[in-house]
Amino acid sequence: MRGLILVVALMTSGVAVAADSSTFQLRHTDDLVRVCSVPPEDIFYANATGFCHGILTGAYRYYDATVTAENRFICPPSPMQTRAEVMNGFVAWAKSHSQYTNDSPVDTLFRYLAETYPCRK
Repeated sequence: MRGLILVVALMTSGVAVAADSSTFQLRHTDDLVRVCSVPPEDIFYANATGFCHGILTGAYRYYDATVTAENRFICPPSPMQTRAEVMNGFVAWAKSHSQYTNDSPVDTLFRYLAETYPCRK
């Protein structure tokens, strides 16, 4: 009942909700972009930003732990940008590459990382 009251209150208050629990399922790149784009004034901002950072960091850390040095295609600079800077860069890149909207979010993330931080061999 409390959830219904919250939904009705949000709908009648004119507050735009950028992310909801269905968005956090990350079916497509567009879902990840939406989660990573939640503005600070949104009631879901803290959850969405934490979730986005978790996905980005977790995916990269898995890559870092499993890909050998000779097979790396992503080589971030030192010092590395902050998580927020990487998140904002990914969002901007994904919005300008709409052909990946329906692709796997992790695949699109790695396309962004490979283009933004390529290894120089």
